[in-house]
Amino acid sequence: MSEQSVSVYIDYKSPYAYLSIEPIWTLERDYDIALDWLPYTLDIPEYLGSAKVDDDGAVVEQNRSERQWRRVRYSYMDVRRYANLRGLTVRGPQKIWDSSLAGIGILYAKNQGAFRAYNAIVYERFWRRELDIEDAAVIAAVLDEIGAEGAGFSAYAAGEGRALHDRIRAEAEDAGVFGVPTVVLDGEMFFGREHVSLIRLRLHDKGLARPGVTAPTDVAYAWRPDAPGW
Repeated sequence: MSEQSVSVYIDYKSPYAYLSIEPIWTLERDYDIALDWLPYTLDIPEYLGSAKVDDDGAVVEQNRSERQWRRVRYSYMDVRRYANLRGLTVRGPQKIWDSSLAGIGILYAKNQGAFRAYNAIVYERFWRRELDIEDAAVIAAVLDEIGAEGAGFSAYAAGEGRALHDRIRAEAEDAGVFGVPTVVLDGEMFFGREHVSLIRLRLHDKGLARPGVTAPTDVAYAWRPDAPGW
């Protein structure tokens, strides 16, 4: 019997998606599923406005309300609390990046069987401010580094890859996806890293646990096997 496919939408400019990667990988490790990683390029200015800062963090250009600034500042404070527990570096970006090329790289790397290595490098270096995700040559160099034939990336990104990226995003929007990370299991959408434990409960109830994996307990609520909906 083939593994069940579970869709995972991510975007490299989302620090919350960065924090979710390893917890989500544990789902494939512990359950009889195959994760299908997909790009969902966020339109951040649509809901959080936009801004640019210099190397010292001073704002040099901005189009945000004070309320949007409060949300942004809190978000990065929150992210760093959890990143520090994992030893991850999260440096706030100096502008709102167009991450679509890096998202197309997801599709290219998957075709080359090299997604996991690509994903790890792009996330780590981008959040260290060491990777220009808007430069196709830079993405191609990462692909070469992991043995994924980066020479073909630029043409792919300008044609087939761009069309597929845009179609995936449009289909995700039609399905109700609005942010990342989002996991879709049997048509049910889970937005946010905090829902990994709930997804594990769903998978366990479906009988998909691999040998030795015990019934999980939700981190926020006591699990009652006799509760409605379970």
